[in-house]
Amino acid sequence: MKAMILAAGRGERMRPLTDRTPKPLLPLGGKPMIVHLIEQLRDAGIRELVVNHAHLGAQIEETLNDGSAWGVEIRYSAEGQALETAGGIAKALPLLGSEPFIVANGDIYCRYDFSALRRRELGKDLCHLVLVDNPPHHAGGDFHLREGRVHNQGEPKLTFSGIALYRPELFAGIAPGTKAPLAPLLRQAAEAGLASGEHHAGIWYDVGTPERLAQVEALLR
Repeated sequence: MKAMILAAGRGERMRPLTDRTPKPLLPLGGKPMIVHLIEQLRDAGIRELVVNHAHLGAQIEETLNDGSAWGVEIRYSAEGQALETAGGIAKALPLLGSEPFIVANGDIYCRYDFSALRRRELGKDLCHLVLVDNPPHHAGGDFHLREGRVHNQGEPKLTFSGIALYRPELFAGIAPGTKAPLAPLLRQAAEAGLASGEHHAGIWYDVGTPERLAQVEALLR
């Protein structure tokens, strides 16, 4: 199974740190933030990775190179101008292939068992979402989870972690190179009864601001 790490965001909330460094390369625990994810995916048996990039993308390729330093193979999907999440995934589909693949945001820190996601069978579903407890900055949550199924309506709601397993068919309606957000696709899949999910109750951080970067840094120390 292949995995994609989303690394094309501008990182506006992280400025001025991201004015000269792409957010996934900001140091966290002595190494670039994205390397934590690369190592977790590798340790779960996932060795074929795709990384998209836009803002200061050359730095990402120069730092990670072909991935061999971490025992993986990395291929890149360069966007130039960021295409948003679903647009970025759609552009990378030729590199991801025709089988289900994992996607993870490049600006999260978590302790999640990717090997379980690698072994999961989607059946008829278009996606399987990993949901987490609502963080203070997103107290309203995104989706309701009931008996392993993701619903748009219902309480309590949980927050989408940015980690998921997708079928390529979910992105079939997006022309390569066009901007497209992910949330509408996930909500359509949930409405159609084609989205499963799980609750990850362990460590997870959206490292989207300097304050949260410092918080995770303190955790790792």
